[in-house]
Amino acid sequence: MTQTPTQTTSDPKPTDTARKVRTTVWILLGVIVAAGVIWYAVFTSTRPAPPAAQLTADAQLVREDSHRVTSPKAEKAQLVEFLDFECESCRAVEPLVQELKKEYGDRITFVNRYFPLPGHRNSGTAALAVEAAAQQGKYEQMYAKMFETQPQWGEKQDSQAALFRTFAQDLGLDMNAYDAGVAAETTKDRIRQDVADGTALGVTGTPTFFLNGEKLVLNSEQEFRQKLTDAAK
Repeated sequence: MTQTPTQTTSDPKPTDTARKVRTTVWILLGVIVAAGVIWYAVFTSTRPAPPAAQLTADAQLVREDSHRVTSPKAEKAQLVEFLDFECESCRAVEPLVQELKKEYGDRITFVNRYFPLPGHRNSGTAALAVEAAAQQGKYEQMYAKMFETQPQWGEKQDSQAALFRTFAQDLGLDMNAYDAGVAAETTKDRIRQDVADGTALGVTGTPTFFLNGEKLVLNSEQEFRQKLTDAAK
């Protein structure tokens, strides 16, 4: 039986820069607004979206093929994040998410789901690249690369598919398989399903977190940690 986690040792007092970064994260999270119609531009050229009623009835927070990035031996809770690789708020909160994975990953299953937003020209393309990499066992590596390089390609109006392909090369992927994965309808369907589930579950912006099925409204890092601590008991 997993024991209740003990209080961790406090980190050294953060620098002014670190405090500003943390503050910026919560400001960004606090100003996420409804996105309206979810961006399907990359994915809906061949298949229409299901009716809204069907989306609600079929929606699942976690599916069998969802990307689980921690694997606790004794799961106490699940934290699901709907994210967009071109979203500045997602990138801002990513260092904190990585910290939380290290602290709670032995008790909480962290799950990532795609949710490209309408105003981001390359967010869907990025999701395709990440999913194609996942098909070769490099999900987390390509995921990290996207956030690391976001300032380089984010907010551009021309396609960044060629750049993302260089990321795949850098990871040593089989490029024929990568190209086939990016082009495959099944890969697009994988992302469509995440978007459809998120839409039906009330996701309107990113990042959006669900803890044990509850959509979180967060105002501070302390509040986030406390919710995870309570769930992990």
